[in-house]
Amino acid sequence: MKEKNGVAKKGLFQRFLDIVERLGNKLPDPFALFVGLAVVMIIVSWIFSLFNASVVHPGNGDVLAIKSLISGEGLQFILTSMLDNFTGFAPLGLVLVMMLGIGLAEKVGLLDYAVRKTILKSPPYLLTYTVVFVGIMGNLASDAAVVLIPPLAALVFYKVGRHPLAGLAAGFAGAGAGFTANLFIAGTDALLAGITTEAARFLDESFTVTPVDNWFFNIASVIALTIVGGLLTTKFIEPRLGKYTGDALEEENTTELPNAKRAFINSMIAGLVYIAIVVGTILAPNSPLANEDGGLIPSPFLDGIIPIILFFFIIIGVTFGITVGKIKSSKDVSKYMADSIRDMSSYIVLVFAIAQFTAYFNWSNLGTWVAVNGAEFLTSVNFTGMPLIVGYIIFTSLMNFLITSGSAKWAIEAPIFVPMFMQLGYHPAFTQVAYRVADSSTNIVTPLFPYMVIILAFMQKYDKKASIGTYMSLMIPYTIVFLITWIILIMVFFYLGIPFGPGIHARL
Repeated sequence: MKEKNGVAKKGLFQRFLDIVERLGNKLPDPFALFVGLAVVMIIVSWIFSLFNASVVHPGNGDVLAIKSLISGEGLQFILTSMLDNFTGFAPLGLVLVMMLGIGLAEKVGLLDYAVRKTILKSPPYLLTYTVVFVGIMGNLASDAAVVLIPPLAALVFYKVGRHPLAGLAAGFAGAGAGFTANLFIAGTDALLAGITTEAARFLDESFTVTPVDNWFFNIASVIALTIVGGLLTTKFIEPRLGKYTGDALEEENTTELPNAKRAFINSMIAGLVYIAIVVGTILAPNSPLANEDGGLIPSPFLDGIIPIILFFFIIIGVTFGITVGKIKSSKDVSKYMADSIRDMSSYIVLVFAIAQFTAYFNWSNLGTWVAVNGAEFLTSVNFTGMPLIVGYIIFTSLMNFLITSGSAKWAIEAPIFVPMFMQLGYHPAFTQVAYRVADSSTNIVTPLFPYMVIILAFMQKYDKKASIGTYMSLMIPYTIVFLITWIILIMVFFYLGIPFGPGIHARL
């Protein structure tokens, strides 16, 4: 349908997203926004403490009183923890360490060449699906995927003449909203299974949930999310963004570096040698990278995946830079790394405010109070069958706006919902599936998600006017579509009796 002037008339959802973008862009600068939220948290904690609010932690039975930040103890915490809140904010170190390696590879021209000569030759119709698939599979590298894949996807889309923000969104949706899915068994599987086992043993001391109990469902999730994520990007996100006309197009440099082809080959050889050494170390008897049983879940290898990835990018970046003549001494290496960190200065400033707000929320026990009381309310609602599961998924999706740590939130919810659902006849691994899809799908739209700011920084590289509203208008569709897809997939497994893992069905 078209208007009289020939411009296509926007649908209801498109108009809704336009409103979200306009309102979001009217919000204060992210730094000021989180400072304001920290102030609000201080006031709310004081109000709750006036009523002697408290909560019983379902895991250990401790009574947690809501602690006021407007008190002597609160003032001491604010002042004495400020530096630790900032320097101990885990995503800060992760992002900066990853950017040391990725930034080096980018500054010497390796990433640009790799895009031109390899990814750009892939069939255009597969590009979007490949980005989403790689993003989902990236959780093998834990949170590193959220930092690594979106900017690379944006660069790929930009190089082929497509809107870079569409690539960024597709990569971030796969890595962030699709975080829990994978074709392989990942560290997340082991972490959640351990918590689920402890909760199940409230009723059955011999019960065990293993890391492979959600494996079949995870495999199906990768396929389903790759398809719907690719379709959403090409059929909705890209048309919404339109043709990219940013200033970056005028800065395109088509001049190829000298010896670039040989440099790329050398860097790939160096990278393969490094990978072979890592694999050889893993497979060696009594490997220091394997666990005591010789496995990898959990293991020092997974715990140290970030430095391992960092060294990979440093090796291929230095090899490429030396071959093309961009690196002539160690000073050049440190210079390029410093340049990449300098690009992250706005992110570092913003993290300071986010870290304080997050610390206040945790210290006051408000997060636990809201999560536990909300969960107890659901236990009083007489839902059965799939409506109960869908209700729980929606509840956990909303809780993700309060507590973003997947393991911490599951540690609070599991002792309540796993035993309750067991009494209703549901397998703990099935309850775990419902939790995982809810927690994962809303990652990318909660303001507390620590990687939101890094994605905003990358967005502003291509669109200097991009703000929180732009970000939300791109991410909300992925959250909605991924969540609906996952709910449908759970229903298919549930009603058709498909096992969620080896020998694991919805019912006990």
